[in-house]
Amino acid sequence: MAAAGFNSVFVGIETPDEASLAECKKGQNVDRDLVRSVQTMQRHGLQVMGGFIVGFDNDTETIFDRQIEFIQKSGVVTAMVGMLQAIPGTPLFARLLAEGRISHDMSGDNADGTTNIIPAMGMDRLKQGYDRLMAEIYSPARFYERVKVCLRNYNPPRVRVRLHAAELYAFVRSIWKLGTLGEERREYWKLFFWTLFRRPRYLSLAITFAIYGFHFRTVNALNGIR
Repeated sequence: MAAAGFNSVFVGIETPDEASLAECKKGQNVDRDLVRSVQTMQRHGLQVMGGFIVGFDNDTETIFDRQIEFIQKSGVVTAMVGMLQAIPGTPLFARLLAEGRISHDMSGDNADGTTNIIPAMGMDRLKQGYDRLMAEIYSPARFYERVKVCLRNYNPPRVRVRLHAAELYAFVRSIWKLGTLGEERREYWKLFFWTLFRRPRYLSLAITFAIYGFHFRTVNALNGIR
C-alpha cells in the first residue's frame, strides 16, 4: 500500500482484551501481538488510525487502563474510541433487545461518548471510565509522547513533497495557536525540536499530528471531557 502511494490506514483494533475480541467475533485479532502488528505497519510507511471500543460484556473496570496502555505503547496517534453501540438489524441488537438492554436509539456518532445499550458494568462506571480514558490519551503530555512513538517507527518510502502555501499558513497558525497560546505549548516545542534534530524528515508530519491533537481536545471539550 505504501508503495502505491497510501500513507495511512484505518484498523479496527477494538480492544486488547481477548475475551471481548471473541465476544465481537474479531477472531483475526486474537492470539497475536497487536502492538507489534501496528508497529509493523508503521515501519512499512503506514500511519495507523485505530478504532477502539469499550463497554463489551466481558469488559471490567481494568479495560480503561489497558486501552490507554495499548494506545500509548503502539503509537496510534489517531485513536478513535467509542462506547459499544448496538446497531439495529445486527445480532448484537437482537440479543440485547431480548435481554431488555436497549435503552434508546443510537446517536450514529461513535465518538460522542454515548451508547444505546445498558452495559454490563453499569452506565456510571462506563461513562466515568470512558471520560477518563479520553481525557488522558488526548492530554498534551500523553498525546505528544505518543506522536514520538509513532515517529520513531514510521518509515515511509522517500518521495519528493512540495510545500504549498496553505500548509505553510497552517504551520504559522500552529505556532501561534499551539506554540504560543495553547496549554500544550511546552510539549509543542519539545516535539518540534525533538523532530528537527532526530527525525527532520518528518517535521511537517509532526506539526500535522500536533494539529490533530488540538482537534481531538476540542472534540473532548464539546463532549464535556476535560
